[in-house]
Amino acid sequence: MFSVGKWTLQRLTRWLNYEPPLDPTVPSLTNYERLCDEVRPGDVLLIEGRSRASNIIKKITQSSWTHSALYIGNYYQLNAAGIAPDALKTHARTPHTNLVIEAVLGQGTVVTPLSKYRQAHIRLCRPRSLTLTDRNKVIEHALGKLGYSYDIRHLFDLARFLLPYSLLPRHWLSSLFEYKAGPSTRTICSSMLADAFMSVHYPVLPVVAHTANGVRFYKRNIKLFTPKDFDYSPYFDIIKYPFIGLDELATYRSLPWDTEGLICNEASDCMPYPLMEESHQQKEE
Repeated sequence: MFSVGKWTLQRLTRWLNYEPPLDPTVPSLTNYERLCDEVRPGDVLLIEGRSRASNIIKKITQSSWTHSALYIGNYYQLNAAGIAPDALKTHARTPHTNLVIEAVLGQGTVVTPLSKYRQAHIRLCRPRSLTLTDRNKVIEHALGKLGYSYDIRHLFDLARFLLPYSLLPRHWLSSLFEYKAGPSTRTICSSMLADAFMSVHYPVLPVVAHTANGVRFYKRNIKLFTPKDFDYSPYFDIIKYPFIGLDELATYRSLPWDTEGLICNEASDCMPYPLMEESHQQKEE
């Protein structure tokens, strides 16, 4: 029998996921083609969402970044690295499609084409100096979460924790500080990615303390991570590809090129291009 609680959750999820129609006259802030050309496996994509849930997250976290996803490359790259799970065989028909793994409200942890965010405002966060071996381990760890449910209670508890005021103490009736035996089968986007990087001891925002034995890094509670933490982290390089980039104005076209059509063998040996062609033809004859 279909439970009332499940029906209510589905209705709530649909309401939270609603996005207003895109205005076709307003271009994206991100140059999607340039991003696709330069994105690397292991990069974290921060996305400015447009749904009701995204607007709530913006207010709670005081950040434009409402969602995070991990770029994992394409099926060909994953298969060559030996880390393509059986669940990705559906992508084998299009082995060069750019893929991301993400935890999505209403869907859980899924792999989707990067093209899903063609019109989105995106920022890349690239883990600095991450080795190829560890990068593949991070991706493999994230792929191990495929099929996990989206932890909507975690989302609400995180909202209650981050809000400046609360009727109840933040630790009361909160899932954020529960330490249960065994792995959880629920997650949210930023927690999943933080867990993947910490699986190879790569820092995102560790807790740093001075002890009698010197400076120590402690793993931070992964349930407390939000998308903006990858932007704030000093261990990730921030890469932007604006729709109109200043580095795409082709400054080489502004160099003081000759406009008279001279062709030179060296600085003192120049002649107009047509005469140069005639000279070469006479030599050949």
